[in-house]
Amino acid sequence: VMTPAIKQLEQQKKSFKTHQYQHDANAQSFGTEAVEKLSLNAEQVFKTLVICTDTNQLAVAIVPVMFKLNLKAVAKTLQVKKVKMADGNRVEVSTGYVLGGVSPLGQKKSLTTIIDKSAQRFSHVFVSGGKRGLEIELTPQDLAQMCRATFADIVS
Repeated sequence: VMTPAIKQLEQQKKSFKTHQYQHDANAQSFGTEAVEKLSLNAEQVFKTLVICTDTNQLAVAIVPVMFKLNLKAVAKTLQVKKVKMADGNRVEVSTGYVLGGVSPLGQKKSLTTIIDKSAQRFSHVFVSGGKRGLEIELTPQDLAQMCRATFADIVS
């Protein structure tokens, strides 16, 4: 499967593995589904959330699938007053991915990205590969470097 995320990894000659599973259209949570179908440690599987600041800028928050994004913490990290979840259409246009398959890598527009600092505890983390049912395994350092991301405490 070739997605913009995988293309970016190959161009930058990063070490990564892909993991595919049969996506169930009825799954309530894409992240939890990946954990169950691939038998992964849930703490290492991260979801990619696109948020919108009070200045109408989009940003990306990468958080473990079993945690909720702390909007106040992320606003503070971004040095804005408030953030909210971005509109679905806007997310798809900006990233070039469908909801449930938004990868932090290979997005159409480069957005400010923050990764929850818990990622740094692991040698490898899993993020969406840019389509439902596709996960990419890579080091948190490579992920941060490729997204020009910073690590911060952004979960509740």
